[in-house]
Amino acid sequence: MKKVSLILTTYNSENNLKKTFESIEKQNYPSIEVIIKDGGSSDNTLNIIQKYEARSRHIVKWSTGRDSGIYDAMNQGYQMAAGDIIVFFNDLFSGPQAVSKMVQVIEENPDCVGAHADLVYATDKKIVRYWKMGPQKSLYRGWMPGHPTLFLKKEVYEKYGLYNTEYVIAADYEFMIRFLKDRRNRLAYLPEIIVKMYYGGTSTSSSGSYLLSLKEGHKALKNNGIKGAWWIDFLRTCRVIMQFFCRA
Repeated sequence: MKKVSLILTTYNSENNLKKTFESIEKQNYPSIEVIIKDGGSSDNTLNIIQKYEARSRHIVKWSTGRDSGIYDAMNQGYQMAAGDIIVFFNDLFSGPQAVSKMVQVIEENPDCVGAHADLVYATDKKIVRYWKMGPQKSLYRGWMPGHPTLFLKKEVYEKYGLYNTEYVIAADYEFMIRFLKDRRNRLAYLPEIIVKMYYGGTSTSSSGSYLLSLKEGHKALKNNGIKGAWWIDFLRTCRVIMQFFCRA
């Protein structure tokens, strides 16, 4: 049975962390390890982590200390992971079968390097937007999987490297460009919402954050030798706008 590493990054995360842990504990997939890289929290985060470690039925590994930002923390978390499948997760699973379904779709598609699915962005009170990805398309059409739903075989990171910490807000997009520009890398698709993402994160907190994400995304396309970056930027923006009009 493939081991799944769920890698969390935390920093003063006491408001949502308990709910995230509860979401993980409800998963019916038996082979999960939980990796937590904390950035040196000063609130109740570390206490919550310690209590979770003591009661969790999963293997829990964690460390705390300074880092240079979320992508550095993600890279450090990866270094602690021993799983066959890598998932960076800081939100909520939609149901107890989310992990098992994603592993199943990977196993049913052995030629794929991983799998992705749909997600929603939500506050405590309402769903703000749906992100229906659909089966894999060309990145030249502005398509990109939702990173919070990405389950990747560990060898993808071994081959293509980790997250580029020169990017403040779009290193996940740059990483996905890096391995998806090789068209031999296929992703299986689960046409279900598996993640409820907290709205108001790094890339969704304001229009300024989105503009910075778009600027860094353009840089990522250019640095990876992708032609037509401006046209891809336009198509990506159209896809984001359409998300607000989608419904499950």
